[in-house]
Amino acid sequence: MADECCFSDTPVLIFACSGGSNVGQVANQAAVKLDVENVGKIFCLAGLGGHVESFIESSRGSRNVVIDGCQVACAKKLLEHADIPISEYIVVTDLGIKKSHDFNLAQQDIARVCDEVKNRLS
Repeated sequence: MADECCFSDTPVLIFACSGGSNVGQVANQAAVKLDVENVGKIFCLAGLGGHVESFIESSRGSRNVVIDGCQVACAKKLLEHADIPISEYIVVTDLGIKKSHDFNLAQQDIARVCDEVKNRLS
């Protein structure tokens, strides 16, 4: 039996960078917070990168929000490579949050990203 994380009937899926910098982790934590608040469902970016067909198919019928940490755009590139449409695209550094390797994440940075996603979805 397939793991139920591979499938979604949620209208909004959230794909987040979780890269090795503060902004990657801010993106990831914002996605978790948005899921907890029922704004959308965090979905598995690694599943797309691993070419898991059920992840790819589930993503094609949803409104897809991508949150990248920086302009390298790893999450966006993964969706583009899998030919999955992106509805909303947010880059954490574009919101004035500087990239570093300080993992003491500021809650106001996470909240800023969440607010941006909510504004774009409304």
